[in-house]
Amino acid sequence: VQLVESGGGLVQAGGSLRLSCAASGSTFSINAVGWYRQAPGKRRELVAGINSDGSTNTLNSVKGRFTISRDNAKNTMYLQMNSLKPEDTAVYYCNAAYWAGGQRLADYWGKGTLVTVSS
Repeated sequence: VQLVESGGGLVQAGGSLRLSCAASGSTFSINAVGWYRQAPGKRRELVAGINSDGSTNTLNSVKGRFTISRDNAKNTMYLQMNSLKPEDTAVYYCNAAYWAGGQRLADYWGKGTLVTVSS
C-alpha cells in the first residue's frame, strides 16, 4: 500500500486547511486509517483515526476543530482542519493499518506533509 499526502502549507492562525491522503496498491488490506503529526522535538501523536469498527478517535486538543473522513470509492482520506493554531504546526502523516484478532498486523505510512501555522 502506498500513501501520498497533500494539502499542507503555510496558513495564518484561525485559518483552515484540508489534507488529503491517496492510497494505492492493496488497499483491500486496510481496515483502519488515521492522521498523525510530529512537531519538532516532540514524538509523533495520533490526531484523528477511524478504527476497524468505524468508530473514531480524536486528539483532545483538536476536538471541534479537526474532522477526519474517508471516501472509499476514491481510496482517499481527508483531514479538515479549522481554527488552526500555531501549536498545530507539525509534519502530518497519513497512516493505514490492518487489524485482525485484536492485533495490528500491517502498518503503512505516507512521507508526511508540513503544516505551518503563523501567529
